Amino acid sequence: MSRPALEVADIFRDHGAAWRSANAGHVSLGQLKVMSAIERCRTAALGGHVARCEKCSHTLIAYNSCRNRHCPKCQGAAAKEWLAAREADLLPVPYFHVVFTLPAPIADIAYQNKAIIYDILFKASSETMLTIAADPKHLGARIGITAVLHTWGSALIHHPHVHMIVPGGGFSLDGQRWIPCRPHYFLPVQVLSRLFRRLLLEKLIAAHKAGQLKFFGDHAALIERKAFAAYLAPLRTIEWVVYAKDPFGGPKVVLAYLSRYTHRVAISNRRLIAFDENSVTFRYKDYRADGRARYKVMTLPTHEFIRRFLIHVLPDSFHRIRYYGLFASASRADNIARARQLLTVPSRSKQPEPRETTAVDEPRVLPRPCPCCGGRMIIIETFARGCNPKHCPTPASAAIRIDTS
Repeated sequence: MSRPALEVADIFRDHGAAWRSANAGHVSLGQLKVMSAIERCRTAALGGHVARCEKCSHTLIAYNSCRNRHCPKCQGAAAKEWLAAREADLLPVPYFHVVFTLPAPIADIAYQNKAIIYDILFKASSETMLTIAADPKHLGARIGITAVLHTWGSALIHHPHVHMIVPGGGFSLDGQRWIPCRPHYFLPVQVLSRLFRRLLLEKLIAAHKAGQLKFFGDHAALIERKAFAAYLAPLRTIEWVVYAKDPFGGPKVVLAYLSRYTHRVAISNRRLIAFDENSVTFRYKDYRADGRARYKVMTLPTHEFIRRFLIHVLPDSFHRIRYYGLFASASRADNIARARQLLTVPSRSKQPEPRETTAVDEPRVLPRPCPCCGGRMIIIETFARGCNPKHCPTPASAAIRIDTS
C-alpha cells in the first residue's frame, strides 16, 4: 500500500510549534504528548534500523513508530494484532452493530469531564443492552458485547458515541442452551433508547452530587445543583439516539469491520487532500445526505484543524475498547467455549504456537521481503533515538517505491 502524500504529522511539524505558542496555557499535557509523538513518528528522532537484501543488496532505512493510539500511522499494525487475538472469539451466528450517542448538551459538558462522562456512557449503554437482552419479554438471554468509544464526527466535531458489536443471541438465564435472536432483529431500539436515557441521567446526577464533575466558561453555573437539574430537564422528554444496523454478512466481515472501528483515529491520513500556510482541506462524510452526495470536501483554518484533532485525545489510561457480559475478560474464554458447545460447533481454541527463537549467531530478518527481488531483508544496523544510521539507503527509482508504513 502506497504512503499517503499528506499526513497529519506534516501539518503538526509545520504548524505545531506556532499553534502551541498561540495556545500556551490551554493545551493539556496529554495533547502535547500526542503532538510530539505524531511529529516524531517514523523519523530519526525515535531511532530505527537498516536492512539489506541478502540477494540483491537493496538497502532501506526503517524508523521506529511512536505507537501512540492517536497516531494515524500506527493503528494499522495495532489493528492486525488485535484482530489476530479476537479471531478465535468469533461465533457462527449473526452479529449486530448498535450505536449509543450522547445528546449534544451532555456532549458539551463531557469535553470538560472526559474520563467521568465517557465512563458513564460506557456503563449506561452496556447496562442497557444487558438488561433488555435478559428480559424474557425481549430475548431472555445473557449476551456478550464488544464496545468501542468514538468521540468524533466525520468533520472532527466533538460527537461522543459508543459502537457495540454483539452476537445475535446468548445463553439462556440458566446457562443450559443458546437462545438465538429473531432473523434480522435483535432488540427494540425505542426500549433501548429510553432505558439508556434513564440510566445515563441517573449516573450523571450521582456524579454531580459526588462532586466529580467540573464546569468552566459558559457552563460554570452548572456547579449548582438546581442549575444542573434545570440543564438536564429538557433531555428527559426527547428521544435519545440509539441506532441498530442490520446484521453483518459473516465472521470475516465482522472481523474487517471490527478492525476499522476499534483502531480508528479522529481522521486518517488518506482523508487529507491539501494544506498550506492558512488551511487544511480534507474529505468527510455528510450522514444527512444520500448516496454519493454524502462524500464532501471541507476546508478549515490550520489552527482550527489542529484544535479539532486534539479535542479527541483521551485521558491517560482510559480504555476505549471494553467487553461486557459473556465477553468480560475474566470469563470470556470459558463463555466462548461454552457457546461453541451449545451451538454444537467445534472448539476453535488452540494452543499458542511457540515463538521462533533466534539463535545468537542468526541474523535478524524483517517480516517483509525485499521490494525488488523478494529476498530476505537482513537487519545490518540499529541506531538509537536522535542518531543517524551509518549506512545509506538504495536510491529509489521510478519503478521502486519504498514504503515503511
